[in-house]
Amino acid sequence: MESTIYDTPEHQTLREQVARFLAREVEPHADAWERQGFVPREVLRRMGQAGLLGLAFEGEHGGGDADALTNLVFAEALSQSTYAGFVITVLVHTDMAGPHLHHAGNAAQKARHLPRVCAGEAICAVAITEPGAGSDVAGIRTRAVRDGDQWVINGTKMFITNGVHADLYFVAAKTGPGKREVSMFIVEKGTPGFSVGRALHKTGWLSSDTAELVFDNVRVPAANLLGEEGKGFYAVMQNFQTERIALGAMAVGHCQRALQLTLDHVRQRQAFGGPLWDQQTIRQRLSMLDAKVRAARQFMYHCAWNVTQGRDIVQQVSMLKALTGELVNEVVQTCQQFHGGMGFIRETAIERLWRDARVLAIGGGATEVMLEEVAKRY
Repeated sequence: MESTIYDTPEHQTLREQVARFLAREVEPHADAWERQGFVPREVLRRMGQAGLLGLAFEGEHGGGDADALTNLVFAEALSQSTYAGFVITVLVHTDMAGPHLHHAGNAAQKARHLPRVCAGEAICAVAITEPGAGSDVAGIRTRAVRDGDQWVINGTKMFITNGVHADLYFVAAKTGPGKREVSMFIVEKGTPGFSVGRALHKTGWLSSDTAELVFDNVRVPAANLLGEEGKGFYAVMQNFQTERIALGAMAVGHCQRALQLTLDHVRQRQAFGGPLWDQQTIRQRLSMLDAKVRAARQFMYHCAWNVTQGRDIVQQVSMLKALTGELVNEVVQTCQQFHGGMGFIRETAIERLWRDARVLAIGGGATEVMLEEVAKRY
């Protein structure tokens, strides 16, 4: 990967560390994870031992005290893997679920849970999406009612990544009559009334477990309220910025890897009396796609830099999510086309990237929703 104007020597060291981990711990084994439908816990523990699961979290609890740029470097480097199910398993833990505890947790909650999160001993999931509410967070129907020194949660969540195998779930529930009166709660695996309704079978991200979750009179202590009562909607909106930058990084990383795989392929594949690279249309299409990816990557790093400056960048991050979610599908589909019949064979890297890329224009904020977020801020 080319350096950016925001890079430091530490960033390059981190990229190299992640690349070594992928080569040693992921790539040789990930086909088996695709077949079994989840990433083994010991792999995540080894990531924790390597200091890779809590870069953005507090040092006093085992984290790395890193800024948004360093966190982006990690997400982009991780996304050089062609096994997106593994990548999203990690990024949900580090960038989509874990930040709820990091940003809103009180001292006791952090002291209890964050060391295990950073060590990979407790895997996280965030439970917001429901059968009737995805990007429309205010439309959730799961409800929590205060009963003495407990909260009682009832409802169903859908499409929850890490839903089967997580230990800690950060759950959004309505706690008042207002449309945005949502609160967040910590629910631990094994809590009575809390169950996995079913594991969901997806087109892509095969090594990422995804589940429907059921809350049937689930009682949690009042101390499990995460952040302020009734302010969970705004916590979710805040955390969406971290999540969407991570998803942008995932898209850009997959674009980079797909282009490299395809450049290698067309230089070697013989057709019409020479390598495919000799065909002008192929050279030009790949060149234009590379230009688009490089431009998107610089915008992505600029967004992360703005986060380090404390700026409100909801509009820019919404642009980034929409742009990269569409771009990765354009890049990967074109790269698959240039692989010919081999691009349609299961378990080839380009076919896997093609399957896995599709959801990046949907999950974490569909393209259409993101563009409305952009438009309303003009």
